[in-house]
Amino acid sequence: MSRLQRLWRNQTKVDFPEAWKTALKVSAALVLISVVALLVRGVNLGIEFEGGTVWEASAPDVSTAEVRDALRGVDQADAKIQFVGGDVLRVRAELDATDASSVAEVSLALATLTGQSLDDISFNSISASWGDEITDKAIRALIVFFIVVAIYITLTLEWRMAVAALLAVAHDIVITVGIYALFQFEVTPATVIAFLTIMGYSLYDTLVVFDKNRDYQRRSALVGRATYTRIMNSALNTVLLRSVNTTITSVLPVLSMLIIGTLVLGAVTLAEFAVALLIGLLVGTYSSLFVAAPAAAWLKERQPEFTELRDRLEARAQSRGTTVHNVEDVAVGPPSRQAAPPADGASRRPPPTGTVIPPRPRKRKRR
Repeated sequence: MSRLQRLWRNQTKVDFPEAWKTALKVSAALVLISVVALLVRGVNLGIEFEGGTVWEASAPDVSTAEVRDALRGVDQADAKIQFVGGDVLRVRAELDATDASSVAEVSLALATLTGQSLDDISFNSISASWGDEITDKAIRALIVFFIVVAIYITLTLEWRMAVAALLAVAHDIVITVGIYALFQFEVTPATVIAFLTIMGYSLYDTLVVFDKNRDYQRRSALVGRATYTRIMNSALNTVLLRSVNTTITSVLPVLSMLIIGTLVLGAVTLAEFAVALLIGLLVGTYSSLFVAAPAAAWLKERQPEFTELRDRLEARAQSRGTTVHNVEDVAVGPPSRQAAPPADGASRRPPPTGTVIPPRPRKRKRR
C-alpha cells in the first residue's frame, strides 16, 4: 500500500519525532531569512500606514521609465511607481493633502503622459497622523489577540500548550511578514485582516492536535505505558488526514480569489488579501504539525512525572530488548521462539493437498 493510500485511509504511521529534527532546521532557516529580509529591505507599508497621496490611472502603453521622467519634472522622481492589474498605473508620493498645488501638478503630469483628462486621474490623500493611528490599532489588535488566546488555551488545556500554540503563531507571522518584506508586497489594512485570519486557522489546527493528544492521555490502557512524545506522535498520525483536507479545502478558494480576482477582475484589494491568506494557510498547517507539537512535547517531557516515566520505560525496554513505538503497539518485543519439533521428527505442518490419510483402527471392546 502506497503512502497516499495509507493517508487516504487514515492509516499513516509517520515517525514525527524523527521528522521534527529536520523541521527544526527548516524553520530556523525560514525565520532567519525572514528576519534578514525585514532588517535589510523592510516592510513596504501601504499609504494607510505611512500617509501621503496616491494616484491611479489607466496606462496600458506607458513604461516605468516614462512615468519616472514625467514625475521628475514636478520634483517627485522618488515616488513609488507600480502597475497593478496589468495596465493600471499607481503612483504614491509623500505629499500632504494640504499641499494642493503639488498634488495638482502631479495629476496634470500623469494626465499629459497617459493622454487623459484630469477627471480620469483618481487620487487619494491620507495624513500621516491617520496612518499612525491605524498602525497603533493594528498593534493593539495583535497584542489583544495573543492575550485572549493565551488565557483561553490555558483555561481549557494548560499553559504549556498555550506557550507552544503562541510560539507556532509567532512563527507563522514572522515567516509571512518576512516573505512580504522579501518580495516587497505592500502591507495594507486588508493584509492585516488576513494576518489575523491565518492566525485563527493556525490555532484551529494546533488545538485539534492538542485535543486528540489529551484524548489519548485519558485512556486508562495507555497510562504509564507510553511517553508523552509517543502519545503526541499517535495523535498527529490520527489528525494528519484532517489537517490535509482542511488545508486543501481552504487553499482552493483562496487560489480562486487570487487568480480570478487579480488576473480576470483586476481587483487589487483581493490580491493583497489572498496572498497573505495563501502564505499563512500553508505555513500554519506546517507549524501545527512541526512547531506547536514538538514545542508542547518538549515542555511536557520536562515535567518530573513524564521524565520519570520516560526513564522507566527506557530501562524496561532495554532489559527486555523491546522497542517502544506508537501507543497502538506500546512495546514490540523480539520474535517469539518456535516450539521444538516432536521427538520422532514428524512435522506439525498439515499434509499436502490430495494426500489420503488412512483412518485410525478402532479398538475392540473386551467382552
